Amino acid sequence: MTTSTLPVRSLGRSGLKVTTLGFGGAPLGDLYARLDEASAIATVETALASGINLIDTSPLYGHGLSEHRIGAALRRASRKDVVISTKVGRVAGPFAGRGNGSGYLGGLPHGLRFDYSYDGAMRSLEQSALRLGVDRIDVVLIHDVDVWTHGKDAIEERFAQAMDGTYRALDKLRAAGAVKAIGVGVNEAQMCERFARAGDFDTMLLAGRYSLLEQPGLASFMPLAQQKGIDLMLGGVFNSGILATGPVAGAKYNYQPAPPQILARVAAIAAVCTRHGVPLRRAALQFPLGHPAVASLVMGAVKPEEVTDQVAELSAPVPAALWTELKAENLLGADVPVPV
Repeated sequence: MTTSTLPVRSLGRSGLKVTTLGFGGAPLGDLYARLDEASAIATVETALASGINLIDTSPLYGHGLSEHRIGAALRRASRKDVVISTKVGRVAGPFAGRGNGSGYLGGLPHGLRFDYSYDGAMRSLEQSALRLGVDRIDVVLIHDVDVWTHGKDAIEERFAQAMDGTYRALDKLRAAGAVKAIGVGVNEAQMCERFARAGDFDTMLLAGRYSLLEQPGLASFMPLAQQKGIDLMLGGVFNSGILATGPVAGAKYNYQPAPPQILARVAAIAAVCTRHGVPLRRAALQFPLGHPAVASLVMGAVKPEEVTDQVAELSAPVPAALWTELKAENLLGADVPVPV
């Protein structure tokens, strides 16, 4: 592995240091297309060779396929240089049949069921270690305890299960030194805040809710995270694509075609970027790292060149005047922290 030129930041009180750019394994589970195996593994290898040291995945991603592919790449790397993050909350049944509902086009033919119990967390983590081919996992996140996944009627029961079962298991593993950091991986800032108040966490992976387009977690959750020493991993910083593609026809926002008001706001942001000679995707990639609670951006990729592009864009210059103009145009709040 090459020496990283990417900055590193702490992950809570865990002692872990992670690069500001992480690798997200969701697309490697054949999310939108069935990937070529060699290319998928080469993408992870490129991330490692580029100096990225944080690799995040989940049993959900391709019903274990993402973990398998990441494991293949890890076997060719120096394990001590890599921080592995995965998630618990689903247990695989290899003979149960795949079933429907995961949203993945491809993946392994193994069924998944929600299980936020103490034993379920232990079983899920054991299965992940076997798929990854490793004897330890550094970061473990409670996955998808949010309204979007379970609905308003079931969320209270799921939250109680997670805190009474999964959290107790992870807290015990952390105390024993079996894992170094524990946290939550969800799409809702309100659920992050609720978990942060209920337990002792090192990190949280928040997807789509802190970006150049919108910052709903800024007012309440992120100050709480700083107060409690929780350092964040952020996913979805392109809001499902529109901050990478710009306001083009068919641009995606929250996995759906972007509505007119979102297209208009992104067009205004893109116009400011153009005036400063900065691609929209570069500004969108660098913006979240301006907040002191953010440790790493977890970015998905399915081709080696996508990783190379992310590393280049994160390192390329963005003038301070761009952020100043975005605030002057009311496209960013006056109190929103920006990169310096």
